[in-house]
Amino acid sequence: MNQTDTANGMTKDTCEADLAESLDETPGISVGGLVGHEPLPKDPAETPQEKLIRRLATMLEAYLEPAQVEDVYRAYFVAERAHEGQYRVSGEPYICHPISVSIILAGMRMDVKGVMAGLLHDVIEDTDITKEQLLREFGEEVAQLVDGVSKLTQLDGKSRAEAQAHNVRKMVMAMVKDLRVIMVKLADRLHNMRTLGVMASQRRRRIARETLDIYAPIANRLGMNELRMELEDLGFAAYHPMRYRVLKREVKKASGNRKELVTNVENAISTRLADCGLTNFQVVGREKHLFSLYGKMRNKRLSFAEVLDVYAFRIITRTVDECYRALGMAHNLFKPVPNRFKDYIAVPRANGYQSLHTVLVGPYGQPLEIQIRTSAMHHMAECGIAAHWLYKSESDQVSLSQSRAHEWLRDLLEIQKHAGDSLEFLDNLKIDLFQHEVYILTPKGKIIKLPQSATIVDFAYAVHTDVGNACVSARIDRALSPLHTQLVNGQTVEVITAPWARPNPLWLNFVVTAKARSAIRGYLRNFKKQEAINLGRKLLEKELGARGMRLEDISDARFNELLKTLDLTSREALQEDIGLGNRLPFLVVRLLMQEEINPLNPRPEGAGKAVRTPLIIKGAEGTVVSLAKCCRPIPGDEIVGFFNPGKGIVVHSSECKNTIDLRKKQFTGLDVEWDKQVVGDFSVEIRLELLNKLGTLAKVASAISKMNANIENVQITDQDSELSTDVITLAVKNRAHLANVMRELRKLSVVLKISRIKSETKPKRT
Repeated sequence: MNQTDTANGMTKDTCEADLAESLDETPGISVGGLVGHEPLPKDPAETPQEKLIRRLATMLEAYLEPAQVEDVYRAYFVAERAHEGQYRVSGEPYICHPISVSIILAGMRMDVKGVMAGLLHDVIEDTDITKEQLLREFGEEVAQLVDGVSKLTQLDGKSRAEAQAHNVRKMVMAMVKDLRVIMVKLADRLHNMRTLGVMASQRRRRIARETLDIYAPIANRLGMNELRMELEDLGFAAYHPMRYRVLKREVKKASGNRKELVTNVENAISTRLADCGLTNFQVVGREKHLFSLYGKMRNKRLSFAEVLDVYAFRIITRTVDECYRALGMAHNLFKPVPNRFKDYIAVPRANGYQSLHTVLVGPYGQPLEIQIRTSAMHHMAECGIAAHWLYKSESDQVSLSQSRAHEWLRDLLEIQKHAGDSLEFLDNLKIDLFQHEVYILTPKGKIIKLPQSATIVDFAYAVHTDVGNACVSARIDRALSPLHTQLVNGQTVEVITAPWARPNPLWLNFVVTAKARSAIRGYLRNFKKQEAINLGRKLLEKELGARGMRLEDISDARFNELLKTLDLTSREALQEDIGLGNRLPFLVVRLLMQEEINPLNPRPEGAGKAVRTPLIIKGAEGTVVSLAKCCRPIPGDEIVGFFNPGKGIVVHSSECKNTIDLRKKQFTGLDVEWDKQVVGDFSVEIRLELLNKLGTLAKVASAISKMNANIENVQITDQDSELSTDVITLAVKNRAHLANVMRELRKLSVVLKISRIKSETKPKRT
């Protein structure tokens, strides 16, 4: 790019005059000249910066309008002045990096705003320029792109992992709004990886690991195969330098022996296709990239000598019909390997990739990997979403890639919505990026793509989040199957739902998709919150009822005044605090009633006792009302509740010894009682002293089963040659049911003594 730009008539003086008014008053930006006043000389003595500028100018003038090139010149001028005095670790001026990033973007024929963002992508992060200044000078589009790529710098108290997760989350959310954000970031990462050699070893490995974990998979998900392969090979070289060098040396050594094989196969395929009437096709043999070979050796535990398909062959035709004809001819020429054919033309991959894949047994028994696709599919396979800018066409392949990318971005939005923090979001993103696919059919014939090892629950959430939340079972090819069943290609799955069903935390042990995992976690988080809100409302109404009032009787003005006093934002927040035990309901009511509270005696004796009603326990309150493990109360027991800050209400038996300690520690008690219609199974522990004889436990288990009770756990706490002391955890309906079970056990001759454990820690096993 010349100082006097003959392509658009823009001079350095003109640029300065246009920018002086807005930039002279801007901190961190000084107006001054670029490199010299004459056109950049074409001689070997020119600086690296000048060479890069000349190269970028040539590329841009090939596809942008002169006015657009002028805008890029303005962006370069601001970036050059902002980064003045900054140098990279290699010693070259820092501005060389943004120019190189823009060259990569220009190679994709990125639009003018994207190229400008490439030049400016580090100014917010590394200079005094702000987003607002970019907004005034270059408009909202460029400012948003630069901000989306910029890392968050103010992350006080965060670990490196948390900081990385925050930055990735910010970038991905910006990418959802504008795909050019990730294009700029991938170009930035590619140039950084190309120049990584000057970094310290530890930092080099960290950046390489991040590239292999996040950026290369994102490029793959967007179909940018060429960029993805370069990122993987550069990451491999930086993270495992010795392995990279050894593998590269072996491939180079072996390539001489295989060149003749590649040439023979190319000629044989070309001759067969020509003999069968195909024209305007290409047959290309290529060497697999090193990271792909390394992955195959590592995953399949193979030595290099055992990896036979180092070379793959690509057949590029004009039409889809010719792809299938070429496939038949290739299968006639060489014998196909069973179960190694995949039709990604009929069923494209998630990133829009289309091709026919087959493996043939070639000369000397060596396997040959063949890919067959049209030229349009080939452009898409290499460039992916970048083809939208590179070819500026509305072909079916470009539209498919765009729709697939936006479908993935919608999934990312849903993952973001359910993710608790940035580390969880990053974890879910990695799960989403590293997956090989299986194809499952709905009963209506719709194809759902899922990663390998996906289960029925993953499928249900892929159909719709509400379907996943309510699923209870499923039919696979019309046969009932449990929810943890892993799915395989071609199965037809019908999900069975129920209105009362809700996600089970145990599902997190077997689901594999990020969407399912984040939806389950999000539901469980919100479910506990909603439970706390409902319980808090119930406790508030109960306390007001003791004073002959209703919640509706409290005016909005009084409630808002209370919320302001307590520094809360809404009634739901107050009810949640009460439900979790962080605030006591009677204190909140007294504040609502504007009663004076004595800090030494906040709850006067006898206050409201005449009309006070207990909280009814149904046994299925969920996570914010729990039954104490120390005494395991069951229906029929006298019970008392205690507020446990952050957890809600814990219900103890009135006979529990721990209630004395809780009262001493001034834990607030709550009147509770069992619902008369309570149903369900409740855990209780009994201690038995038994004769240590063959078949004793079998007799005990039989007697318990006869009384329709269930054994949850058996622990032998003491044992000698004659006696055994066992603690058995039973699931019973109520106190009467437990009494019947114990009565039946006493009839057994092997039972010497039996008692219920009401309030003590479990004996240690000896």
